[in-house]
Amino acid sequence: MSLFTTAMQLRDVSGNSANGRVFEGELNKHWTIGPKVHGGAMLALCANAARTTHGDSAQPVAVSGSFLWAPDPGPMRLITSIRKRGRRISVVDVELTQGKRTAVHAVVTLGEPEHLVPPLLSANPVVELMTPEPPPDIAPIGPGHPMAGLVHLAEGCDVRPDVSTLEPTDGRPPLIQMWVRPRGTAPDVLFALMCGDVSAPVSFAVGRTGWAPTVQLTAYLRGLPADGWLRVICTCLQIGQDWFDEDHLVVDCEGRIVVQTRQLAMVPPAK
Repeated sequence: MSLFTTAMQLRDVSGNSANGRVFEGELNKHWTIGPKVHGGAMLALCANAARTTHGDSAQPVAVSGSFLWAPDPGPMRLITSIRKRGRRISVVDVELTQGKRTAVHAVVTLGEPEHLVPPLLSANPVVELMTPEPPPDIAPIGPGHPMAGLVHLAEGCDVRPDVSTLEPTDGRPPLIQMWVRPRGTAPDVLFALMCGDVSAPVSFAVGRTGWAPTVQLTAYLRGLPADGWLRVICTCLQIGQDWFDEDHLVVDCEGRIVVQTRQLAMVPPAK
């Protein structure tokens, strides 16, 4: 079994520095979509590198990643640079590289997310749409599942999509729903950030089911997840001929919003 906590491990190859550090990590074949490394896993690894470089108790409250190239599973290097170290907010740049190429350039804002305090206002549709745990008829991705050959994350996560929400929508806005949790441990901040990119592309709604490369993804950490299933809904506003937007909302088993993401991606070609 490939654990998410193992995938997030970093080895410092630079020693402590006042302004930045260099880490080595690895995302293996179990953290891929098709043949390429999953974007959300890379974003979470960048967030971990920034958090480790900064130290203290600060968390990655915002992570903005530009995806320059889709790397293969295997070893990676993360180079960090502290841009600001403040009392409440710090900013760290991260470059994730493989070989001589930069795959992801991320800007990570570190601070303290709100936790266990009621919001002044919340428009959270997930609680009404989805139960805290997946219903018995929602099967995990695994052998025999229609998505098993594409979504390899199921080795390290229990991923349970409502496959009926992945079908073409005849012009209606997509509303993809899934339940996710790590294997062998409780979900943490990094896992919740990865879940902000866990859904199949919303382009499934118009019958475009090929590879949809993410160009830019921004994630907001709103709180620390409780121990249990994470509920994810995935929506969009417009699927163009070339580009589409995609939003994820990640809610924990206690009904709190823990992560919000928005990405810009490229529409797969028609088959």
